[in-house]
Amino acid sequence: MAKLRKFVAYKNIERPYTRTSKFNKKNFIRGGFPNLKIVKFETGRTNGEFDTTVQLLSQNRLNIRHNALESARLTSNKLLERSLGKDYHLRIKVYPFHVLRENALASGAGADRLSTGMKKSFGKIVGAAARVREGQAIMEVRVNKENVKLAKQAMSRAAKKMPCTCKITIA
Repeated sequence: MAKLRKFVAYKNIERPYTRTSKFNKKNFIRGGFPNLKIVKFETGRTNGEFDTTVQLLSQNRLNIRHNALESARLTSNKLLERSLGKDYHLRIKVYPFHVLRENALASGAGADRLSTGMKKSFGKIVGAAARVREGQAIMEVRVNKENVKLAKQAMSRAAKKMPCTCKITIA
């Protein structure tokens, strides 16, 4: 598997990576939408009645890659499932719509014959990211009042996997 480029290359929200061309047939991203690493957006008992919601809020405006969202979901879900069974509802509130691209340049012997350099530098699809605003909820856990401490611990574990500083709120 190819090595991931550093997140700094995709962190800032500037504009959507779209292709605008004077030729209509080139106004699209070739290759379609990438496969997401996120397996489930909702886990636990989805139709259960819970009285407390613990949310993970972003304190920055940035892109969050789909693999970061999945790793945050895995760590928090593992803790909740071990201790509560299915007596919780974990939900990822953002969806990675934003397509990330990379213009991989060839290096080494004969690279000048293989690559076009920056001449047609639109890039190949390498992943997807969710565009998150400041104060937006990234994840939430619904639990009963006696399990709030455990839900906060699960959200703090998820916050460590995020590329931004996060705040945990209880509603």
